[in-house]
Amino acid sequence: MKICHLTSAHPPYDIRIFHKECVSLAEQGYSVFLICAGAENEVKKGVNILGVKKNNSRFGRMFITVWRVYKKALEVDAELYHFHDPELMLVGLLLKQKGKKVIYDVHEDVPKQILNKHWISNPMRLFISAIYKKSENYCAARFSAVVTATPSIKIRFTDFKIPAYTVNNFPFLNELKTEKKISSKDNSTIKYVCYLGGISEVRGLTYLVKAMALLDNCKLIMAGKCSPENYLSELQNTEGWHNIIYKGLVQRGELSEILAQSEAGIVTFLPIPNHIDAQPNKMFEYMSSGIPVISSDFPLWKEIILKNNCGMCVEPTNPKAIAEAIQYIIDNTERAKEMGNNGLKSVTEKYNWESEKVKLFDLYNQIFNS
Repeated sequence: MKICHLTSAHPPYDIRIFHKECVSLAEQGYSVFLICAGAENEVKKGVNILGVKKNNSRFGRMFITVWRVYKKALEVDAELYHFHDPELMLVGLLLKQKGKKVIYDVHEDVPKQILNKHWISNPMRLFISAIYKKSENYCAARFSAVVTATPSIKIRFTDFKIPAYTVNNFPFLNELKTEKKISSKDNSTIKYVCYLGGISEVRGLTYLVKAMALLDNCKLIMAGKCSPENYLSELQNTEGWHNIIYKGLVQRGELSEILAQSEAGIVTFLPIPNHIDAQPNKMFEYMSSGIPVISSDFPLWKEIILKNNCGMCVEPTNPKAIAEAIQYIIDNTERAKEMGNNGLKSVTEKYNWESEKVKLFDLYNQIFNS
């Protein structure tokens, strides 16, 4: 059976879209196509990647690129289409009208994201968020199914008369597992912790850099793309930057090396609506590598960390609390090792892609057999 995934905003080798969903479906025997803006035509890991020209302006991406994705989707003529960006909802409706099966993969809670856009006035934010939610609900109810990246997002779609599945973005088993620490647990006096992921103010990096100013003989390895770009200059002028090793955007294969050097992985996002109920991928990737996690003290995150005894939770806007948690991990090596092992055990038993992909297969079987 021919299936086609669509994205106008993600890179061709996106971890969730390509490496997890598309490759897993190809291994399951489906004929898989991936239409991606800005990609080159190629076949990789059994997936037929088809590129369309990308328009870099916001208007162009929302309309011109979306139209190109739709035209290419018609050329593929798949039995099922699975799209990953909100701007493709109209494409999904048009394909559904042509008798195709359509899945909407909801990665983010966009209505909550809109509420955090402070450059929009508060009354307008509430209005735009409500209008978007209404429009999204209208479209989603007309698709064949909805897939969500977290259980909290799924709640919004459970009242519709279509299947709604949560397929969590958990890590691959053993991909980031580090057998040997190459850190200061040997003889070096310098200890390392890491932050991996998007670098922005709402992800708590300003407070994390300030926390590093309070620590001696400890450095933070920071790897990821900075957005907006001028935020990096702000961080570089923040007290504590002298204890930062900034790697920028790194290849997936480099993550294991960084994790192998690190005593702990840090994910101290700020308490905004879209973060509080989220499940950050990096939390589970840290766990999968066998290192302790230092996370924000949101209720859901605390439940995961404390239930699995795999790290510590702190108030993300408190540099002193962050620094104290890092120092505790450094000073208590046996306890840190226990936390790391517990996190790895939890990923091995439940928080892994190998268990999540079964849900995706079940959904596809349900749709094709209905």
